[in-house]
Amino acid sequence: MHDIRAIRETPEPYEKGWDAKGLSGSAVVKQILGFDATLRAAQTALQAAQAERNEASKKIGQAKAAKDEAEASRLMAQVETLKAALEREAETERTTAEALKEILDTLPNIPAPDVPHGEGEHDNLEVRRWGEPFAIKGAKDHQTVGEALGLMDFEAAARMSGARFVVLKGELARLERALGQFMLDFQTREHGYLEVSPPLLVNDAAAYGTDKLPKFADDLFQTTDGRWLIPTAEVPLTSLVMGQVVAEEELPMRLTALTPCFRSEAGASGRDTRGMIRQHQFYKVELVSITTPEQSEAEHERMVGCAEAVLKRLELPFRTMLLCTGDMGFGARKTYDLEVWIPSEDRYREISSCSNTGDFQARRMNARSKKAGEKGTRFVHTLNGSGLAVGRTLVAIMENYQDEDGRIAIPQALHPYLPGLTHIGGKA
Repeated sequence: MHDIRAIRETPEPYEKGWDAKGLSGSAVVKQILGFDATLRAAQTALQAAQAERNEASKKIGQAKAAKDEAEASRLMAQVETLKAALEREAETERTTAEALKEILDTLPNIPAPDVPHGEGEHDNLEVRRWGEPFAIKGAKDHQTVGEALGLMDFEAAARMSGARFVVLKGELARLERALGQFMLDFQTREHGYLEVSPPLLVNDAAAYGTDKLPKFADDLFQTTDGRWLIPTAEVPLTSLVMGQVVAEEELPMRLTALTPCFRSEAGASGRDTRGMIRQHQFYKVELVSITTPEQSEAEHERMVGCAEAVLKRLELPFRTMLLCTGDMGFGARKTYDLEVWIPSEDRYREISSCSNTGDFQARRMNARSKKAGEKGTRFVHTLNGSGLAVGRTLVAIMENYQDEDGRIAIPQALHPYLPGLTHIGGKA
């Protein structure tokens, strides 16, 4: 959500920001300000008509008390005329407010000043990389490796659920479970995040507040009673402050959760149809921070470091990318993507996305903070990131730790979670 007063008073940053996101910023701002002017005029006219009606109603009583029936009749006719005007102005106010809200609801966040300009992923900026890509002769993709071990079954999943699902079995299912537990323990014990077990179903207000509605309704799954399956734990974690006033002394608030995530992948037709890269259902450890405006930039860098630390501990080569204006998500002010090395594809693939949304989500969900001893409140800043996507991390381990015999070595960091197991497909 955007601050209409800020757009009215300083339209230039919004024009430039929306230009950078591929929109016609000047045309959008012109449309917004047109609706805003109409709305304010209707509100002014409504207030004036209400005041006039109240005054006329008062005079009717005075005229009747003075037995001036002619004046009373004239005033009553005036009140009827004003009633029609009130209804007309109220309808104009309602329809204009709805139209303005509809526009604002579908406009993306404004990029931060240091976000590089660009149209797509090829214009993203590499910030750093860690580790050397594994040299694996004749590297097989994870689906080939998993199916050869008899521990990954896409056909069974398709029979019961359709495409973009998988059944994991035995040691591979254990490895997935171990990964989630390792990530959760790592973020809570070493980085100070508070573990939360949130609902997996949310209402319209929570989905709207975290900018998933109305724009991305087609990417979500909805239940018959109107609730939404979460596409990421960002939604319920961030919604913990929905409609709340948080003490600034308690910020930053750092939250994490390991949950299933559900996505329809409506816009992913034909993309990543093989394997586990793009699924309708997957596990993810999510990181969320609630901060003051002054804290948010430093908190963003910290969050990226917390996600990077997981890949370092698992000894998986990766690079960190600063996304350009044309590749950022709808609600993001600034985003870093972590991309892990995938040997079978001979390239890096996204495994985490960490975004600072500024006050964009906070305005939609009316989440504020207040300093002790002060009267005023202000919108918090919200941040979210993957710490990490469990399925894609499983893919990276299967591909980077495979050997010529088709076994998968277990990263050292996971040994405490898989006692007695050093490889999948053998006990070496």
